[in-house]
Amino acid sequence: MTVTELAEAGEQSTPPPASMAGLLRPHVGAFTAVVILQVIGAVAGLAPLLAVVELGRALLSSGPIDHGHVWGVVIAGSVGLFVRLVFTAASSGVGHLLDGRVQLGFRRQLAARLGRVPIGWFSRRRTGELAKVVGEDVSAVHPFIAHAPGELVAAFVVPLVSLIYLFTIDWRLTLITLIPVVLAVALVPLMMTPTRLREQEDFDAGMGRIASSAIEFVQGIAVVKAYGGGGRAHRRFRTATDEFADTFLRWARGLSPIAAGMQLVLSPPFVLLVVLIGGTALITTGGLAATDLLPFVLLGLGLTAPVAALGHGFDDLQAARRAIGRIRDVLDVRPLPEPAHPIAPQGHRVELREVRFGYDTDHEVLRGIDLVLEPGTVTAVVGPSGSGKSTLVQLLPRFFDPTHGSVLLGGVDLRDLGSEELYRTVSFVFQDVRLLRTTVADNIALAVPHADLDDVIRAARLANIHDRILELPRGYESVIGEDAALSGGEAQRISLARALLADAPVLVLDEATAFADPHTEQAIRGALTTLAGDRTILVIAHRLETVADADTVVMLDNGSIVERGKPADLLARNGKFAAFWQSHRMESR
Repeated sequence: MTVTELAEAGEQSTPPPASMAGLLRPHVGAFTAVVILQVIGAVAGLAPLLAVVELGRALLSSGPIDHGHVWGVVIAGSVGLFVRLVFTAASSGVGHLLDGRVQLGFRRQLAARLGRVPIGWFSRRRTGELAKVVGEDVSAVHPFIAHAPGELVAAFVVPLVSLIYLFTIDWRLTLITLIPVVLAVALVPLMMTPTRLREQEDFDAGMGRIASSAIEFVQGIAVVKAYGGGGRAHRRFRTATDEFADTFLRWARGLSPIAAGMQLVLSPPFVLLVVLIGGTALITTGGLAATDLLPFVLLGLGLTAPVAALGHGFDDLQAARRAIGRIRDVLDVRPLPEPAHPIAPQGHRVELREVRFGYDTDHEVLRGIDLVLEPGTVTAVVGPSGSGKSTLVQLLPRFFDPTHGSVLLGGVDLRDLGSEELYRTVSFVFQDVRLLRTTVADNIALAVPHADLDDVIRAARLANIHDRILELPRGYESVIGEDAALSGGEAQRISLARALLADAPVLVLDEATAFADPHTEQAIRGALTTLAGDRTILVIAHRLETVADADTVVMLDNGSIVERGKPADLLARNGKFAAFWQSHRMESR
């Protein structure tokens, strides 16, 4: 299958954006059970109230008391109460079990999707915001799953059954009793205006900024304090919290009058006042028997209480809706396309043909890159900050696909290679090292999980980290983050050992010696020279020594290759690379 066919197949196989209904469709059976159980419990819960009404009317009516009828009413009310307790408890239990299943399903879907999206996608996202989606946003669906079905049923079924009963007694007082509910419902649209919704979105965005700034502040505190930047880093965090406080106050000021109005019109005193005024007017005019006022007094509160409960949970429901929207946004991220029929590369010659790339359509980072990396050579990429060096090297492990042109490995477009084959062929070491919370040995053997300890030790020796590992409390069995605390340079050497153990024929390095001391740097450079063999090595060079060791130097500027060749030849041309070299020599003095 050609790259064009693959792209077309990818377009056709890409699933449509996930909707809320689509995300919850696998659980529709359990949702139905929760609703049915809640309906039975809610209707049965009216039995005690109706029993009190009937008892009052029976005991207050003129004539002899029918004791059989009275006891029948008491038993019916007791049975209804018992049924309500059983079915409501069952509904709540099933709802919470369903909530656990839904959250587990969401997290599994997110993990599966995040495992398939282009690795470069993560570099364009704030850590705190992504952590909020996987953590807080998934947890935020709890009210929607575990509580919303019961609240919605109570808010609609209970009033409906109550209204039917009250209409059979007196339709005029029934309409009067509905006045508080009508007033409350009339206030609901005020909570859904564009301004209110925008304030809620600003609220969520502010929470995400606080999470991100907190993570960045904690992770970078050692560095910023070492360079006297603790105050600036703290100011950034404080600014995020101050902005959130302003957003929260704006949101609260807009919502508080509406919420207070709803609480007032649905409060028991207001409901009783409306019912008593309407009932008194009808009784005094002879239009209603005094005993018939009792069901309106009792069930009138039953009409408003569920609506009030739903109003109290409105914020949770809105938060759950927005959280599911953010979960859906992550699940809608297009995964890295996999070829239907992967093609095996023939060798490990790397070629970039007319490669163009931009993170967005308005700005290209790479512009028409043509480059060949021969096996057994080291190619160093240099250039000023923002010239596109990191973006260029990230195309080789397919962190991104080029927006135009192609990257070939062994004569095969990377988009025609399966991801497993690609990562067996290409290893990479970047400055931003992430070690797993597991043993040092497991971290080194990440790409070769069944590697022998002897092989792990050999790779560690080559990366000049073996002696440091032996100093740890349990040596290679020490756990990163528990009894193994490593510096940035040591962590980078662990990452280098991992790449060396993988023994991939293509090695991509973002200056693997950036954090190393001179002695360690020399040892690592010697190891790379020894291991080079017929490997294809591409390295972002930040140090002149790395450039001097390279077979070919590629000078990038503004996303284009402006010079290429052997280091000595480029220096002799006295062009941009020579000026770049001289400026770095001046800085290193």
